[in-house]
Amino acid sequence: MPSTSIQPGQQAPDFTLYDSDKQKVTLSDYKGKNVLLLFFPQAFTGTCTKELCSTRDNIALYNEANAQVFGISVDSIFTLAKYKEDQSLNFPLLSDFNKTTSAEYSSLYDTFVFDMKGVSKRSAFLIDKQGIVRYAEVLESAGDLPDFTAIQKALKELN
Repeated sequence: MPSTSIQPGQQAPDFTLYDSDKQKVTLSDYKGKNVLLLFFPQAFTGTCTKELCSTRDNIALYNEANAQVFGISVDSIFTLAKYKEDQSLNFPLLSDFNKTTSAEYSSLYDTFVFDMKGVSKRSAFLIDKQGIVRYAEVLESAGDLPDFTAIQKALKELN
């Protein structure tokens, strides 16, 4: 598994971001629930759509495990709202437009395709009901997907 500065066993950095419905979402408000954070580079791109649609199609697994899923990218809330609607996503998408949360989670590319700076790396963080990181995976290649089998195994161990 690629190295990440956030390690399982440590407290997840708290954050507040706007979702695609223009509501503020604060991670610490979800204590008592498991949380899966899926950082992704950009809405409307192939691998991101594959990843998030797979999560959409498997949402029952997360619901049964008392887990809230959040997709996070540096796209604007307006872009994310259109993307969520187009893909019929059944979990919130959060805008990290200012890149602070992606940076805290060591999930930012210095340079992405077309010389774009500060795009979220594809990464996954599973946080338990006490706010402790139980799974952390940061992918260097945007073409790779998180290990959802390992995530679901870790989720089962939490319950």
